[in-house]
Amino acid sequence: MAVLAIHGGAGGDGPWRGLSQSDPQRLACMEEILFDIGPRLASGELCALDAVTQAVKMLEDEPLFNAGRGSVLGANGQISMDASLMDGHTQRVGSVVHATEVRHPIAIARSLLENEWPVMLQGGAIEAFAAEQSHEIVNQDWLQTELRQAQWQKWKTTQARPGSTDEDEGAMLDHDGDENGFEMGTVGAVALDSQGHLAAATSTGGMTGKPTGRVGDTPIIGAGTWADLKVAVSCTGVGEAFIRTCAAREVSVKVNHEHLNIQQAADIVLGLVEPFGGRGGIIAVDTDGNVALPFQTRLMYRGHWSERGIQVGIGPTMFESAEEACAKESDATLCS
Repeated sequence: MAVLAIHGGAGGDGPWRGLSQSDPQRLACMEEILFDIGPRLASGELCALDAVTQAVKMLEDEPLFNAGRGSVLGANGQISMDASLMDGHTQRVGSVVHATEVRHPIAIARSLLENEWPVMLQGGAIEAFAAEQSHEIVNQDWLQTELRQAQWQKWKTTQARPGSTDEDEGAMLDHDGDENGFEMGTVGAVALDSQGHLAAATSTGGMTGKPTGRVGDTPIIGAGTWADLKVAVSCTGVGEAFIRTCAAREVSVKVNHEHLNIQQAADIVLGLVEPFGGRGGIIAVDTDGNVALPFQTRLMYRGHWSERGIQVGIGPTMFESAEEACAKESDATLCS
């Protein structure tokens, strides 16, 4: 048995309003990842750790997700990226905090995991390590997109709170505009491989206008990412609340020690983060191949692959293809 689940961030308040103009491209990206990596995971070509690494690298390469190229800009007008991953079978971990000139932060985290010491790097040490390991180095001009620059300019002009312009597409917010703002961004993947091993990976550009030096949950093992012998978890949402509750690890605690099923565990943990402003979502998979994808925001970009097929979704409903999602969630003009 093999399972792969991915997410591209969660956010927004109020009822689901249907797809935005950019959502078909996001759906197509998720579908491509699932169809590319899922069968290779099932055949044994990829282990769980390889699968989550490659899935997140592909998400980092899609400029419409807030990770890697297309990451949002902080208060200083620069991109800084965080990422982490964990191998459930060995409990090895790797994490980077505030990467600024690498194409794939998750790949740097993977090299740290393999080297085993240190397991976490921050700031300029990341680029030095990346160069030593022959990872791809890029500059800020390559990482920044016109969309993210426009979001940052609007954030600066309106003196909005950090994250309030995330998913801003020019003159108005994505999904018809949300006066409360989106705090979307983090991407992630969890996998179960044919050997019964689990892994999780998470990557983010953070929030538009985030204070220089701010660290969210994504690079913190146990907060944004966790994997062990029974469960793998990746979180997305308001990072401070997920840190305060050790959210990813707490899902594992409830599965391993309280003997809840994975859906119950993930639902309860989202309830735990909510009092601290923890709007967001969780993806998780267990060794029996059960998948949980709960969220308590307007939407969460998500999908999963198993030998039974794929499902992708953004709003409340999951679909068997990006094409079906487009046809049923939006009019033909929007999805063409």
